[in-house]
Amino acid sequence: MSYRWNFGAVLPYWPMFLQGLYGTVRIAVVAVVIGLLAGVVLAAMRLAPTRLLRAPATAYIEFFRNTPGIVHFFWFYYALPVLTSISLGPFEAAVIALSTQSAAFYAEVFRGGINSIPRGQWEGAAALGMSRLQAARRIVVPQALRRMIPPLTERTFELLKTTSLASTLAYSELLYEAMQVTSTTFRPLEVYTLVAGLYFLMLLLLSNLARLAERRLAIA
Repeated sequence: MSYRWNFGAVLPYWPMFLQGLYGTVRIAVVAVVIGLLAGVVLAAMRLAPTRLLRAPATAYIEFFRNTPGIVHFFWFYYALPVLTSISLGPFEAAVIALSTQSAAFYAEVFRGGINSIPRGQWEGAAALGMSRLQAARRIVVPQALRRMIPPLTERTFELLKTTSLASTLAYSELLYEAMQVTSTTFRPLEVYTLVAGLYFLMLLLLSNLARLAERRLAIA
């Protein structure tokens, strides 16, 4: 017997989808900002000449790149209160879990982008009397940034999709609200098809913005 699609059965629940969409975007935006800032610091430490800075940054990056995201969600939400007196809400735990992991990936993108610039660029800047910081700010980073846009975009895509793990903490993001609607309407195909469409539209918008930024940097 063929299945009869009925999106009309789930459309009355659009406020719940909008609430979940807001929760998803809220987590993603905060986690991206924190992850990018932390990634810059980690990349600078990884590129530092002293092992005292490189070693902890390398250990951090390798740990968070090679452990599952769901473990970080559970650790910050369930394990941290057991070990300390700190108890986090679902939003805070999700943001910290996403930020700490994404910082490690962003750091590698920054490091790879800077290392991709030929050594002669640094030497040429030094010959002009620039300090290492001036060379990085005026010459190296602007060139590297053009090469960083695609991997930064890809990592941000992954972060946005990983926000769905916050549903395991009963946080009101898109997947969690979808599960609530499914339990009420018993229309999982329609509900999750709609959710997939919302994720697609978000990522499509982000992809177009990234391409626009890439073109602007190419012109500059």
